[in-house]
Amino acid sequence: MAIVIGFDIHREQVTFDALDDVTGEIQRGRIAPADRFALRRFLASLPTGQVDVALEATTGWRFIVEELAAAGATAHLAEPAETANLRGRKARAKTDRTDARHLRELLQQGRLPEAWAPPEEILELRQRVRLRKTLVDERTAWQQRIHALLFHHGIQRPRALLTREGRALLAELELSPSARQALDVALAMIDACEAQLAPLDRELRHYAHRQAGCVALMRLFGVGALTSAAILAELGDARRFSSSRQAVRFAGLDITVYSSDARRSPGRLSRQGSSVLRWAVYEAAQTAARSGSPDHAYYLSLAARLGKSRAKLALARKLLRRAHHILSELGDAALCPAT
Repeated sequence: MAIVIGFDIHREQVTFDALDDVTGEIQRGRIAPADRFALRRFLASLPTGQVDVALEATTGWRFIVEELAAAGATAHLAEPAETANLRGRKARAKTDRTDARHLRELLQQGRLPEAWAPPEEILELRQRVRLRKTLVDERTAWQQRIHALLFHHGIQRPRALLTREGRALLAELELSPSARQALDVALAMIDACEAQLAPLDRELRHYAHRQAGCVALMRLFGVGALTSAAILAELGDARRFSSSRQAVRFAGLDITVYSSDARRSPGRLSRQGSSVLRWAVYEAAQTAARSGSPDHAYYLSLAARLGKSRAKLALARKLLRRAHHILSELGDAALCPAT
């Protein structure tokens, strides 16, 4: 290595710690503002030669990796949680400068816990999938506000709230002026979310039916076009996980264990991972739990012992392990652009 740099990324500035391996000279400073043009000026000021940069896979890493690649430098994405664990106990104050130096030292020593950098195709798919999940969550939140409003006024909500019949019943309710206003705003926001969701859903379905990884995932009972796109976008290159158990842990579907002496707390979901992936496989599990599914008997046996919710979580883990094996066997073809 000729120049080794650690970047600590923030919205207003990027703190750097750079070491010239040949001369031993260390440079520290800030790149401000934290945008493409300031980063280009900094990279242009570096001496010619090999440049390796370590940065955490947090918000803002995408444009930095793109600019590093354009400048001929090598980017090393660090997994944030594991990088923090390697710091050990805090003996001194934590600052941006020490964070940048920590990343640079880990890269120089060959101890940097590197994360996977998705290709452009997967990054674009991930952006669309997460946008859809945000819209779905927003729509659900407004529905829950309507439920709370009706209950607050002692009104039993219609069984199908957003159907034509349900909306007709809502229009006939006797409500106070402020409650009627709140109801109208909530329905308008739901309509706005659905207006944005409709073309996005069409686009994702069209993509899923033309992309090899999504087509392979849709062979799993319960996995449709939308959920297959979400699983592919979040799981990415499944070969980076040494086992399907690691893929389950990546989704935050693993069960935590805390045991000391004779005490052992009940296990719970870690929820430390991709919330979109966790949501997608659970949606698939709810379909796979129905009668007619090849996993229906498995679900019934678990539901009798653990309850329906835990049985569906177990089924979600099983589907995710299958998805891991399918994408691993496909290899590079699983990440190819849609035809």
